[in-house]
Amino acid sequence: MGEKKRKEATVKTWKKMLYVAVAILFVVVMVVSTLGMNWISGIAPVKAGDAVQVDYTIYDSTGRPFLTTDQQVYKEQVAKGASLLFAQRLTLTANQSYRQALFPILVYSPMNGGSYQEFALYNPEYAAISNAVVGMKANEKKKVILPTSGTMTTLLSPEDLEKTQIDIKSLEAGDSLLLGVSENPESMAGNTSVVSYVRLAQVVRVSDAGVVVDFGYPSADITVVQFSHQ
Repeated sequence: MGEKKRKEATVKTWKKMLYVAVAILFVVVMVVSTLGMNWISGIAPVKAGDAVQVDYTIYDSTGRPFLTTDQQVYKEQVAKGASLLFAQRLTLTANQSYRQALFPILVYSPMNGGSYQEFALYNPEYAAISNAVVGMKANEKKKVILPTSGTMTTLLSPEDLEKTQIDIKSLEAGDSLLLGVSENPESMAGNTSVVSYVRLAQVVRVSDAGVVVDFGYPSADITVVQFSHQ
């Protein structure tokens, strides 16, 4: 009889453990059902076609950050006396290019008393970031090399500078200028209705012929804030 009772006790114990295991599984299933599919983005990487929200900081040729969505970076630079643009986060489709030449981003500029303007991200820069997020996970950071560095130089004549009320004599190599750009630059001079955006250009060389400026940027630090599978 003793042996029989031990066997019955063992069976009851296993049944209790089974019930507990089933209950735990039920709770897990309920939690996952409540979360839906969003929890996957915390462990799965970004895939082509996913909708991605990105934090970013863009650097000029000297390695100085001049545009950021990171409040910490912004506060640190302002504390150092630097001027930079504070931008809205970038929402894009992973591994998908932008059809237009310029992608507008709303930024806050502390210059001239502070104002909101639209900053122009060039199509190749947008594509570089869009391609770079593929394979990244939420909160992962990456440095992206931008293809416009050193390829976006242009000569601004003294007449061009005079129209923007910039004194050529006050400029030297290394200075930064906040200038207007458009998808139709030929129409900007005489047509006030043309849509234009701001772009930070760095002075490369100053001569009697004018000022050579570079509109390109070497790199950007990006962070995937969140994304959803499409």
